[in-house]
Amino acid sequence: MRKLIQRIISPLLKKGSALYLSKPRKYRYKNISVRVEPGVFPPFITISTKLLLQFIEPLPLQNKSFLELGCGCGIISILAAQKEAQVIASDINETALEALQQNAVANHVSLSIVYSDLFSEFKNRTFDYIIINPPYYPKNPQNTAEKAWFCGENFDYFERLFHQLPEYLSAINKTYMILSEDCDLTSIRAIATRNDLKMTSIHSERVFGEQNTIFIIEKK
Repeated sequence: MRKLIQRIISPLLKKGSALYLSKPRKYRYKNISVRVEPGVFPPFITISTKLLLQFIEPLPLQNKSFLELGCGCGIISILAAQKEAQVIASDINETALEALQQNAVANHVSLSIVYSDLFSEFKNRTFDYIIINPPYYPKNPQNTAEKAWFCGENFDYFERLFHQLPEYLSAINKTYMILSEDCDLTSIRAIATRNDLKMTSIHSERVFGEQNTIFIIEKK
């Protein structure tokens, strides 16, 4: 699975969309079903979304403020809303946000859906939980769809994220990020360190030959 993804993602995204991804697809987790539109990160060809869903499901989210930063299809935000969190789902992909409006209704949950480039729309806000499934391939994205995969040749996404993130961290809230072994973890950790952040592995799992790790991000 991992090698297949590595072979097909880059060339197909450069063409705009893979044949399989050119039509809306359904993605399901337990009792949640969402429609994934073309151009939106497809959770069914990676394992990261499912691992995050499994991770957050037992968390005590009732009445907690919950931000999914880069929500894509929004299934993680829908699960959090089912658990009675006060959810904000954000993304820069307008197609994803429009589809999430419908997916939320279809799954009978209420949440806030916000167009935001990282934390641009959340000045002076605090959150009990922040969840991030970031792009990490070091190439420059050519369109909005590619921004779900490519973080920039110089890890621009992480430079911006880790520069902004300290303002939103405290001793009592939690920020979780999932990363695959396919990413350049050394470079990503170095950027975190330069911004006085530490990344601690709290859960790691190998599926289809690919190791994915969930990190908690904290101030040093």
